[in-house]
Amino acid sequence: MVDQKKKNESLELEEAISKSEAFVLKYKKPLIGGIAAIILIIAGILCYKNYYSNPREEKASAAMAKAEEHFRNNDFEIALKGDSLGTPGFLKIISDNSGTDAANIAKVYAGECYAQLGQYKEAIDMLSGFDEGDQMISPAVLGTLGNCYAQLGQLDKAVSTLLNAAKKADNNSLSPIYLIQAGEILESQGKKKEALDAYQQIKDKYFQSLQYQEIDKYIDRLK
Repeated sequence: MVDQKKKNESLELEEAISKSEAFVLKYKKPLIGGIAAIILIIAGILCYKNYYSNPREEKASAAMAKAEEHFRNNDFEIALKGDSLGTPGFLKIISDNSGTDAANIAKVYAGECYAQLGQYKEAIDMLSGFDEGDQMISPAVLGTLGNCYAQLGQLDKAVSTLLNAAKKADNNSLSPIYLIQAGEILESQGKKKEALDAYQQIKDKYFQSLQYQEIDKYIDRLK
């Protein structure tokens, strides 16, 4: 009887692991790419709004513009490391402009570049160094961090980070995205109640979001 119980528990564990791996493979690109545009828009607004306060920021802003162009064109390697034609790259901007707003925003871009290149550990290291003082960008940074943790198979950490991102954003644009991502990871782990709680938040709080229109199908499949 005891042996049968252990066998059943082993099968359940294997099934949970299989579902988790399937989730990561299925969402490898959408998990990261879905947030890139949001970070680009928010960071871009702040770049051109705040970078002209002093000469150091102005110089950094000019360098950022070249790297951002490559980022928009999906040339992530050049955007990150620069080239021989005058693009310094986000890594050089960070090292040359320590302590500036430009360097802080460059960490967001650099982290996203690493994520797009599949270098998730480097992305985590970079984004973890972002100064979270800016409430506009920090939820998007946390969202990308959560997705990187998922790619590395650190699913519990991914869920907690995504839920934190949703809570910190607390808006109809970002929060539902992170809640659905967290919910789907939880489903892949067999944690149906926790997944349902994540989806229910969208139903209860974010009824003006696009995700609200289809959240019932997520909820119904768990009930």
